[in-house]
Amino acid sequence: MVVTVLKDLYGNGKQVKASDLTLGSQLCGPSFQREDSVVFQNGLQECGIQLQMSPDFVIYSTEITYKPTPLGNAPIVRTNDAVTIIKCYYPRHGNVSSDAIKPTWVPFISTISVEEKLVFSLQLMNDDWSAPETSMAFQLGDIFHIEASVDIANHVPMMVFVDRCVATLSPDTNSNPRYDIIDLNGCLLDGKQEDSSSAFRPQRPQPNQIQFTVDAFRFSGIAVSTIYITCNLRAVPVTQTPDRMNKACSFSKITNTWSPLEGTSNICICCDTGNCAVPDGQSRRMGSYAGRRHWKRKAGLDHTTEQGLVALGPLMVVGPSNHKEDHSEQGLVALGPLVVVGPSNHKEDHSEQGLVALGPLMVVGPSNHKEAENKAAVVVGPSNHNKDENKAAAIRQEPIHLEVWVLVTITSLSLAVLVACAAVIVKYVFKK
Repeated sequence: MVVTVLKDLYGNGKQVKASDLTLGSQLCGPSFQREDSVVFQNGLQECGIQLQMSPDFVIYSTEITYKPTPLGNAPIVRTNDAVTIIKCYYPRHGNVSSDAIKPTWVPFISTISVEEKLVFSLQLMNDDWSAPETSMAFQLGDIFHIEASVDIANHVPMMVFVDRCVATLSPDTNSNPRYDIIDLNGCLLDGKQEDSSSAFRPQRPQPNQIQFTVDAFRFSGIAVSTIYITCNLRAVPVTQTPDRMNKACSFSKITNTWSPLEGTSNICICCDTGNCAVPDGQSRRMGSYAGRRHWKRKAGLDHTTEQGLVALGPLMVVGPSNHKEDHSEQGLVALGPLVVVGPSNHKEDHSEQGLVALGPLMVVGPSNHKEAENKAAVVVGPSNHNKDENKAAAIRQEPIHLEVWVLVTITSLSLAVLVACAAVIVKYVFKK
């Protein structure tokens, strides 16, 4: 797999560092970089790349993760984290070689049909169940529409059941944290949660298909959860009578009871008691999902059962403020206080100086909505800002040489006194 990432990741003219980009759950670094791009070149089984199978395609899934690091010793970053989902689809039918061949042996597809191996798949569907979901990014409040199926081409009719589904942060089903969505051979336990409406759909599209919904969630304490859902699917003949082993049970909060998709209601009682029958040799623990479908066949007296372990993901679930369609822009800016230092009193320096402080400033991370125009600004500082300006103006207009005017006044008074004294002296001399 070769993935090329432009260094101008956000299209704003600013290049990201190649070392901040990684591929897959194993965080593989770039193979090499060019002037304007970074290239990842890895095998399909490397870097935690996941394999999924649908009726028509083999799908390899991974993601490019961008996690900015501070430049030098500066404790800040100027971009947000990003995760980009990558999927490569390969057709399952036909010759994948570019050369024309004329086989002289029994075709592979015929060999598979004779051996009666079943192919299980798990995929996300859109809201009306009409087509596969194209996006793997969800917001809290969204709903996962999940369809489990088994390909029964050239096989006797089969019915599929979901024995167990577990959600984890990595493809390893034994990792922590993990959350059981379905357990006890078909009990949709998540639907019993107070804030959940998860349930099986009331009717199967086909016997070899089963559909259910799960309210989107993320693991506590993790702002953005990359979730893997791994399910153990099992196929039985369509003649199989629904029982505690072969069931699909949803919980109704209205009646406070479990109800089955097929069969009588008593087959769901064990969803509360926990004693649903487990055949000999079948483990309740899933084991690791190694990136491919595992299957095994159990032969009974009158029928054959096949199982498959399939995974869905990664699904990226973010909180409401980070919804993939919510790009409103907000900014909170604090301005103030402003400190003005009065003029210098140097007798020969008539220039005015002011020391002004701007801050504190609080900057909220950018958002990309092209229509967002609402920006909030909060100005912190004295409420009588105009009065402060008037005072500052008054300070600047205040006469600088007040001493001169006082000196002039004193001099004038002194001259007046001298003139009066002189007049008295002259008058006294003339009288004599």
